[in-house]
Amino acid sequence: MGTSTVTEETDGKEVKAISRNAVTSFQSNYESIVIWLTGLPSSGKTTIASALKPKLDKLGIRSQILDGDVMRKELSPNLGFTRQDRYEHVKKVIYICKILSNNGIASIVTIVSPDKEIRAFARNQLGKLIEVYVKCSLETCIKRDCKGLYKKALNGKMTNLIGLQDTYEEPVNPEVIADTEDENLENITDNIILKIKEYSVDSV
Repeated sequence: MGTSTVTEETDGKEVKAISRNAVTSFQSNYESIVIWLTGLPSSGKTTIASALKPKLDKLGIRSQILDGDVMRKELSPNLGFTRQDRYEHVKKVIYICKILSNNGIASIVTIVSPDKEIRAFARNQLGKLIEVYVKCSLETCIKRDCKGLYKKALNGKMTNLIGLQDTYEEPVNPEVIADTEDENLENITDNIILKIKEYSVDSV
């Protein structure tokens, strides 16, 4: 970073300028990152995202939550839940992530994204992606049922709910495993931030 040229005689202004450059580099290395939270419905993806964003704010990292349900409603109201439809929807989410990244904003994506192939496609397209597997048993997700989806499925009002009527393919090697049954929210978000920092530690 050029800090080796600074001596004890350097005036305060010059030291501050170097410090600002270091902070700018620190932040810009993170702001193109995508945190991709995947997991069953009601596993805790949105809860984690909502707790993570304020921590990124404190680090000076601009970020935007891309909530799966909101993205569905706004970007893909006419798409269903077939594999092809899910693929098309994820492509739209990826496009939004790229726009945010180009403007120096990190994306926090909360999306079931049940297919390994689709998640691999997202990683290939986005590059600096941190996959967070929000792990939670189906039994606990059914008990939580934050949006009443499992109740609808069990009552025959839905026929393609992931985890219950359609397959969720667990990530094989995610950057972070967030076990929402056994870990507290503070530890989960701290672990994600540690992983984010690993991406730029060599360049800060």
